[in-house]
Amino acid sequence: MTWGAAGFDMVPRLSSGREDQLTWDDFIERIMIVYEDDIEVEIKDNYIKFKAGEQLLLPFEGHKFLRFCSTPNDNWYSVEQYIYLLHHIACEFFGSRVREWREERKELGYYSENEVNDSYRLYEQPDPPRSIVEPLLEVRDIPGKGRGLIAKVDIPAGTRILCEKPLLVASTTIPGDLEATAAPRLKALPKSQQREFLSLHNNFPGKDPFSGIIRTNALPCGPGSIVGGVYPTICLINHSCLPNSHNNWNSEAGHETIHAIRPIKAGEEITIFYGEGGPSNVRRPMLKNSFGFDCACSLCSLPPLQLEASDDHRVRIQQLGTSIKNAFTMKDNPEANLKACLSLLHTLQEEYGVCVAPHSARLYYDAFQIAIAHGDVGRATTFADRSYQARVICEGEDSPETLKMKSLVMGPETHNNFGALSLRWKSNYDPGFSYGHYGTVEAEMRLFRQD
Repeated sequence: MTWGAAGFDMVPRLSSGREDQLTWDDFIERIMIVYEDDIEVEIKDNYIKFKAGEQLLLPFEGHKFLRFCSTPNDNWYSVEQYIYLLHHIACEFFGSRVREWREERKELGYYSENEVNDSYRLYEQPDPPRSIVEPLLEVRDIPGKGRGLIAKVDIPAGTRILCEKPLLVASTTIPGDLEATAAPRLKALPKSQQREFLSLHNNFPGKDPFSGIIRTNALPCGPGSIVGGVYPTICLINHSCLPNSHNNWNSEAGHETIHAIRPIKAGEEITIFYGEGGPSNVRRPMLKNSFGFDCACSLCSLPPLQLEASDDHRVRIQQLGTSIKNAFTMKDNPEANLKACLSLLHTLQEEYGVCVAPHSARLYYDAFQIAIAHGDVGRATTFADRSYQARVICEGEDSPETLKMKSLVMGPETHNNFGALSLRWKSNYDPGFSYGHYGTVEAEMRLFRQD
């Protein structure tokens, strides 16, 4: 028999949240007890090293861990023993999230080589002490915008910047009705919260001051909701058509969160997107009508040719979004829908760059639904995991949608639409894609069934 690399991956990867880290701490403690007297196991500053194999490493920060593995070497028997026992212990703590793989069985690890190597490099970079909480932002007056939020420190992508419950929630109906509804709710608030509400900007001054503040500041309580929430700090965040942060309503917790969707430098303004997208000739009038300002963000201020290119991208994004949801091709020619998904992914990446997470999260879930409706569990697992990772960045681990995608990574066949249209792809088993391994253009084409 020809031996190959072997090991196990954590799918989906652990978050940096308290619950996952505490479980990882317990796992690491067990490992240290088991191998306390093993001279081939070395405790480094930030990780545990098993000397028998090149990549037999366990970090102390669980969110950095993707893989424990090794390639065949002169100590292969010892390597196999470490992998076997650690896999067994990991399964006790993390259950089905632990994915074993062996190349001699033509199985590939879930993550690409680049992803794994990036995770190993993080092992040498300790996280800041968990007890230290630095203020992330401050309120400042911004020329031409009024008050806004400015980053006080460098903020990594995926950081939760704010989490707030609304001062009040109201249906955004016509101003007169909104005024009558808001007035008694506002009076019922403590004086301090009344002052916070009244200090917010009003782009619609007149006889209905309360409704003007709500219309200026309210964020929808979920996509498409006519109910909006007004927040003391979140409502100070200004708009950009290419924002660095994402707002999300958590319906179960009843709060709004703001997450950085790309690295934000100290001194940079925190921005979110107020509307639904579209080209500039659609979104700018919408912003003027709904929020009372003329957008002059970095995107809308581009030279004409560059703005035209962005507008073309956004029109293309809308067109491809419609194609993906075509029920007729989804049933009879689902490869066409996946082709539209791949084209949409590339267009989103061109338009949004490193800020793509909120959009790719939806895109990958669309691809998941196409794959699972035809019984392709392997690809569905990969699409669910990509959506999950994007959701963690822009919504956090506790978002209902993030938790939903996490459960689908671990059990894609539990989705209501499993095999709903056909099982044409169920028998087409691809061990590589059952673990989501891709990282080249060719592999991406295979993932979206365009090979």
